[in-house]
Amino acid sequence: MNQLVWGAGQRLRGSRRFATKMILALLVVILIPTLTSVLFYNASSKLVKKNVRVSSLQLVRQAADALSAIMLAGTDASNILYSDVKLQQAARNTRPTPEEEEAYKTYVSNLLNNYVGSNSFVKTLYVLREEGTSWGSGSFKLSKIYVQSLHDLEWAKLARMKDGEPAWGKLAYDPYSGIGDINDLVLPVIRVIKDFESLADIGYLLVNLDGNKILDRIGQIRLGNSGGFFVVDESGTIVIDRRLDRLGQPLSDPELREWAATGSAAEFEHEEDGVRFYHIKQPLANGWSVVGSVPIHEITDQLTSMRRMIWTSALGFALLAVAIGLILARQVTKPIQQLTSQMKVAEGGDFTARTEVRTKDEIGLLSQQFNKMIRRINELVREVREVNESKRQAELKAVMHRINPHFLFNTLSTIKWLVRYNQSAKAYDALSSLVLLLEANMGKKGSFVTLAEELDIVAKYLSILQIRYDKEFRLHADIAPEAETFPVPRMLVQPIVENAVFHGLVPLGGGGDIWIEARATEQAIAIVIRDNGRGISPDDLQKLDDSRQDAEPSGMTGIGLTHVREWIRLYYPPGSEMRIGNDPEGGAIVRMKLIKPVDAQVKREGE
Repeated sequence: MNQLVWGAGQRLRGSRRFATKMILALLVVILIPTLTSVLFYNASSKLVKKNVRVSSLQLVRQAADALSAIMLAGTDASNILYSDVKLQQAARNTRPTPEEEEAYKTYVSNLLNNYVGSNSFVKTLYVLREEGTSWGSGSFKLSKIYVQSLHDLEWAKLARMKDGEPAWGKLAYDPYSGIGDINDLVLPVIRVIKDFESLADIGYLLVNLDGNKILDRIGQIRLGNSGGFFVVDESGTIVIDRRLDRLGQPLSDPELREWAATGSAAEFEHEEDGVRFYHIKQPLANGWSVVGSVPIHEITDQLTSMRRMIWTSALGFALLAVAIGLILARQVTKPIQQLTSQMKVAEGGDFTARTEVRTKDEIGLLSQQFNKMIRRINELVREVREVNESKRQAELKAVMHRINPHFLFNTLSTIKWLVRYNQSAKAYDALSSLVLLLEANMGKKGSFVTLAEELDIVAKYLSILQIRYDKEFRLHADIAPEAETFPVPRMLVQPIVENAVFHGLVPLGGGGDIWIEARATEQAIAIVIRDNGRGISPDDLQKLDDSRQDAEPSGMTGIGLTHVREWIRLYYPPGSEMRIGNDPEGGAIVRMKLIKPVDAQVKREGE
């Protein structure tokens, strides 16, 4: 039986493994294209990233070239005007005559305006002096010069620091032209004018490039959707940017600022406000750098979409594989599970279990063979039960055939002694009690009686013993109602009571008391029989110990107790027992624990 159940369990686990293997196989087959797509994506991603890098570097070079062309126009204008001899004379002469002043004004103004007109990138030109008259092109406002001393202006300090070399200022509004507060956006190239003879500073040459055209040029070149280009100086401060509020502000991230100002790498990545940015740069001739900046997700959106599509497809295919695997596995494992469930039913002892698998495949054939096997096992179990029942009945009859002569022997021996000592009246009473006792026994059908009926027999037997010994033996019964109907073998309690009288009460020379208590629990009936006799000696206890069931019985009473043990062994489940000992309050005590049978076999025999 255990081997059969174990095999069923193995097949159950095997079916589960089969379903798992089927699903895994389908997953492998379906995910092969996904793996190919992933490999293709990785290769494509590397290629795309490489192309993005190349293209971004080309764009930043393009932006740098566009700015360089415009800035070259400013440098050229600065060089040409700086080397003009008449402009040098006009700047050097701080106290001209009225005729000279008018001539200088005419010449310098025409020179500046003509140059602005001939170069589309140059917006305005100024020749500015601390002392004397200053000149400018276009809508130059001489009055705006005297608002603040030129010597204290930042761009003037920068020009003096360069000592005659061109110096570049950040993109700003032209402070010396325009109507009212409306000024042009310009990128200034500042240069201190030197006296060629004394090398003293005699003025400032200010070339303003058209800032709007610069922003338009770098604005036409874009990175991604929102990315663009800006220019930083040697300290990492923004000098050209379409976002004018950032002009003059250093880059916020220290690492980005250091890279933009002095870094040698052309690319840089950093995170700002949770967004990852990609930066590229290209140095300019004046020491500045054109920096391109774009959120990385904008240049990798297509790759991200492709990756999302691949993983979504992979997940969809995986779910499809699982669904198909479950459907196919169910077609195979459901019959196996049905067969296994019936095996478990058979494991519980129900050999009427039958499977209903009617397929024509191997599982259907296995089901048919299982039904045949269970049918045959059921027949064999029934045969074994019949043989065991016959054997048990034979053993019970053998016990009864031994106990009945023993009982009659003791009773007739009592009557014999009464007749011998001419106690005819007592002998008559004893024979009458024996007749009543035999009638009670013969009136019962089967080998079993209820506990209440057994105690009635015990009471009749005690009346015989009272006649024999001319003593009073008092029986005290305390039987729970639920224990009264419990079936016990006939003569189960009588040998114990007889043993209490012969070996416990009679040797004391007087009568005595016998108490019988019975209580019922959910699993068993507990019966306690005790007397107030002399008890049992240690040697006799050892002989009567329940653990020595193979010991030879001592005397007729020992035979009776041995048969009680045999009845308990034959008719009650394991755990049932009888224990014999001495009561601490005096006398002997016998405890019986009778486990309730699982089936109603005992009850049927007592009916």
